[in-house]
Amino acid sequence: MNAIFDSHAHYDDEAFDEDREELLAALPCQNVCAVVNAASDLASSRRGIALSERYPYFWAAVGVHPQEAGRADLSELEEIKRLAGHPRVVAIGEIGLDYHYDEPARDLQADWFEEQLALAKELDLPVIVHDRDAHEDVFRLLRRYQPKGVVHCFSGSAEMAKEIVRLGMYIGLGGAVTFKNARRPVQVAAAIPPDRLLLETDAPYMTPVPLRGKRNRSDYLAHTAARLADIRGVSPDDIYALTRENACRLFGIAPDDLL
Repeated sequence: MNAIFDSHAHYDDEAFDEDREELLAALPCQNVCAVVNAASDLASSRRGIALSERYPYFWAAVGVHPQEAGRADLSELEEIKRLAGHPRVVAIGEIGLDYHYDEPARDLQADWFEEQLALAKELDLPVIVHDRDAHEDVFRLLRRYQPKGVVHCFSGSAEMAKEIVRLGMYIGLGGAVTFKNARRPVQVAAAIPPDRLLLETDAPYMTPVPLRGKRNRSDYLAHTAARLADIRGVSPDDIYALTRENACRLFGIAPDDLL
């Protein structure tokens, strides 16, 4: 079995338009066993499903990202629900709140977040949560809806991470733990229980050191895993094994279905 389970990527992004087929076909030769492609809107949800139909080591999430809420209509939820019934769809996401630019309007983002949290509960699917500069409101809604899922690209404190774990959720870590002067991500990486940690790229973004400036890709998680292993005092193989097991448990993927 290959080692790397990338729990969050965006291979439908235009950054991969020129060489997507070549890159994705090569991932199994780069020690990658599985990828979950996260959506940003309805079109992205459809593209992610198409990738999952083409590559047996791909699965998809469907949903509307908070930064896309202003360009989406809540009537699209019915189509998202229909797409969520596809056998390769394993989560609703990515969904959440993003207050960094303070647009779209916070109440519109919250409407979309709540509706999709409710949909995930109805369908018994995990959620992939985006939280940027919105910790208090994200926590409030997670406490209200009590979903299963992961807070991806986690940017909060170690204490916040412990609260996420107390809610029964997972925490996704990626390239940020390798960045120079990365204090909070390192503290979080040390604090997460082994059964709640996921590896992720957020490709094409968040490329780890020493490859900063390049387009991110799943095999680059080798650098993230090495840093996590150093922080936690284990081997990279230990990081691969536990994050692979955790991702399979969260997304309901049988280990035998991995490459």
